[in-house]
Amino acid sequence: MPGVTDHNHPPRRRPSRRGRPGLAAGAALGLAAAVAALGAGELAALLTGPATAPVVAVGAAAVDLTPTPLKEFAVRNFGTHDKAVLLGGIELTAALLALGAGVLTARRPAWGATVLGLFGLLGAWAALSRPVASVADGLPSLVAGAVGAGTALALAHLFRSPLGTPEAPEAPEAPEAPAAPATGHPVTRRTALAATAGTLVAGAAAGLAGRALAQRPYDVSAVRFPAPAEALPPLPAAVHPRVPGLSPFTTPNADFYRVDTALTLPRIDPRDWALRIHGLVDHPQVLTFDELLREPLEEFDYTLSCVSNEVGGPYVGTSRWLGAPLPALLRRAGVRAGADQLVGRSKDGMTIGTPLESVLDGRRALLALAMDGQALPLAHGFPCRSLVPGFYGYTSATKWLIDLEVTAFAAFDPYWVRRGWDRTGTVRTASRIEVPAPFAKVPTGEVDVAGTAWATHRGVAAVEVRVDGGPWQPAELAADAGPDLWRQWSYRWSGAGPGTHRIEVRATDATGAVQPEQRADPFPAGATGWHSTVVTVT
Repeated sequence: MPGVTDHNHPPRRRPSRRGRPGLAAGAALGLAAAVAALGAGELAALLTGPATAPVVAVGAAAVDLTPTPLKEFAVRNFGTHDKAVLLGGIELTAALLALGAGVLTARRPAWGATVLGLFGLLGAWAALSRPVASVADGLPSLVAGAVGAGTALALAHLFRSPLGTPEAPEAPEAPEAPAAPATGHPVTRRTALAATAGTLVAGAAAGLAGRALAQRPYDVSAVRFPAPAEALPPLPAAVHPRVPGLSPFTTPNADFYRVDTALTLPRIDPRDWALRIHGLVDHPQVLTFDELLREPLEEFDYTLSCVSNEVGGPYVGTSRWLGAPLPALLRRAGVRAGADQLVGRSKDGMTIGTPLESVLDGRRALLALAMDGQALPLAHGFPCRSLVPGFYGYTSATKWLIDLEVTAFAAFDPYWVRRGWDRTGTVRTASRIEVPAPFAKVPTGEVDVAGTAWATHRGVAAVEVRVDGGPWQPAELAADAGPDLWRQWSYRWSGAGPGTHRIEVRATDATGAVQPEQRADPFPAGATGWHSTVVTVT
């Protein structure tokens, strides 16, 4: 009858409805799933090494696949920050892709989860593509892919769970039995969003913790070195002109340039380190760190430069190195006929090839263990790197060295040669103006001009300066510390009149060859051209 409640039926419920996140919520769940995935990958990389973390693995593969002109652009514009820019770009790209995958997950959960899982497979491929990879190196990315896919599905399920509360019934006049309790546990949108935010925070914390633990510094200062067999005297003060603003003759370790492809610094415990010498030799050898320390160590003052240095660029530095003579170790191994290349292999898989005859021709080639009185910094190759005077670093200076193979150029192309760089990498004669600084304002009268020149293993015989295209004038050379070191110079510019002026410099090496005027880019054999600066006389 009208107005009479039927007490034989339970109270009516509002029909269940499936939640479906909007674009913003979908993007948020995708980002949270990706952050959780990367956090899990960073933690898993604690077992396999920091270079196997998903972002780093993809970044390393990207470096290998990047065309040489683009690499040079990165070095030229970002300098030693190029690696941070690359990793940041990869993380930004991953975030944008995650946002899209999250929106897809909100509409088609299985599809979105599959996309996130494929990201993990991409990372595993990148890790396994490295030249020194093992099967286990793909594990962190696979873990990341599984966590990302699972997290996306779980969060999508929360958003799509029944939402709402039972509809309140009209009060019965005389209930015969209690109403049936509501079944299930409805999820509010606030709960789903809170779970997403919590996942985001937890994933970020896991990632930061994993990266911090993986990159915790090794205390290289604890390593002690025996005294060299013959200590070098201090460099004379006359090697450095007393001109304010001129670079110090010896470069502090903290200021020494770093250009390499390593996205994470290899951390090698010297107790676990060993150097293998093999290939075209009669007596292959394996040397431990302690055994290398028992070799008659030598000190060596040497200027190292990078082939990526532009004219007047900063990628050059001088230090006093300590290490074991490389020629003696090779002769002990017994080099066979037909060998003409020495290939150094790094812990991170880098290969660098040096003309073998240049290692054995009497120059001070070294397996360096220390620089500037301290153990090699991690960024400069601890526990061991090679140095061969006369060549750019890309053909002579293997950092984090673990393997030396005596071979032939016809049998193997090292990393940079495969990418089109010159096979030999002989250092070109270079000079730069450091004082006055570019676009400096200087007073009329006499102006100090000073800088540095180098022609490694040939030496610098002369430096000349000219102003506004006038006649070349000889600069005063500082004391010569040897052909393997740069040489600093100064020039007193008299009669500087008001206005804007262009100052140029050129050097002549000890063979009599004058630094060429024609500009050439660093690729493929090193930059050439005269450095210049513009100043305003006021």
